[in-house]
Amino acid sequence: MFRPLSLFVGLRYTRAKRRNRFISFISLVSMLGIAVGVTALIAVISVMNGFDHELRDRILGMVAETTISGVDGSVRDWPHAVRVADSLPHVIAAAPYVEHEAYLRGQRSQGAVIRGIEPAYENKVTNIGKRMVQGSLSSLTPGSWNIVLGRDLALSLGVTVGDHVVVFVPEISATPIGAIPRLRSFTVSGIFGAGIEQYDAGLAEINMQDAQKLYQQSGPTGIRLKLDHPFLAYQVGRELAQKLGGLYAVSTWMDSHSNFFKAIAMEKKVMFIILSLIVAVAAFNLVSTLVMLVTDKQADIAILRTMGATPRTVMGVFVVQGMISGLIGIALGVLGGVLLAINLPAIVDGIQRLFHVQFLSPDVYYISNLPSRLEWRDVGWIALLAFVFSMLATLYPAWRASRTQPAEALRYE
Repeated sequence: MFRPLSLFVGLRYTRAKRRNRFISFISLVSMLGIAVGVTALIAVISVMNGFDHELRDRILGMVAETTISGVDGSVRDWPHAVRVADSLPHVIAAAPYVEHEAYLRGQRSQGAVIRGIEPAYENKVTNIGKRMVQGSLSSLTPGSWNIVLGRDLALSLGVTVGDHVVVFVPEISATPIGAIPRLRSFTVSGIFGAGIEQYDAGLAEINMQDAQKLYQQSGPTGIRLKLDHPFLAYQVGRELAQKLGGLYAVSTWMDSHSNFFKAIAMEKKVMFIILSLIVAVAAFNLVSTLVMLVTDKQADIAILRTMGATPRTVMGVFVVQGMISGLIGIALGVLGGVLLAINLPAIVDGIQRLFHVQFLSPDVYYISNLPSRLEWRDVGWIALLAFVFSMLATLYPAWRASRTQPAEALRYE
């Protein structure tokens, strides 16, 4: 005889046509419920991963993972600091910069952060060169007095490439005619769009030597570092602080932008819990299916018991049958979820074109498309969670079946 007996009988019950079609219908609903729940969970988690990756790419493309700055406003002996940073294993590149606040005037006026950079170094530590809408960073040559503006900043100032803006430095210069504010006219040579309001509306970049002249500084105010992995920023920052000593301050992107990613991580956890409850409800529909099946199979259970089947064997029969239904639902859900997550951006774009709607307007949202990023680790955890729920759902009906007394079950047969 086929062994184990519980698996053999459970498979026979699964393949056999049931006399009670209502039980078959409930079983089908249970499988579809699990499939829909797993599909929705995979799709939603993939969208959350997509937003997380998109924000991470945009933010970390504009900021340095680790920054070295001077405690008194400028970095002393900055070549030494660069050499120390380059000696660490996870540091890919370093770029000095000068950064101060200023007041810009075009057709209109607005305050912004002016960052003096060396374009050749800047492209190694940030992606701003890839975010250029007009012009290029290479136009920021020493003595050119060119300036690159964020897209929203240029719009607020009412200027475009080729126009002039006047930069007012919040410092007073003493002249023979008295104290006057320091100012300089710049030519707009480029516009970038980072996709983050903080930078698009409040950042302008000029050449570092021009910035030193404008602010009358002899060196950079900081050094920006690019790492091979952004989550090593804290480790690298701690090592730098120990090696550089008290004349330097070290900060990381986690210090200023961690709230973005903590919020997304929290939303992802909340959505996972909510949708997991939906999967749990769908899985526990198996309870009603198996309870009705146990009632329908009372005579069969009694015959198995009189033939020597133990309560554990009878319990295994219905665990096997319930798990087969659960596994079919999980397999369908994983297949549907993976296909939906992979094709979700294309599906959303098709719906938008078909009905002439825009779910994420670029005038309102910086991320105007629906990102989706499938991670197989999440798929595995979701499938395992649904499997556990399905297993738990089979225990009570299987236990009820194992408690069946043959004499009572066969009394009216």
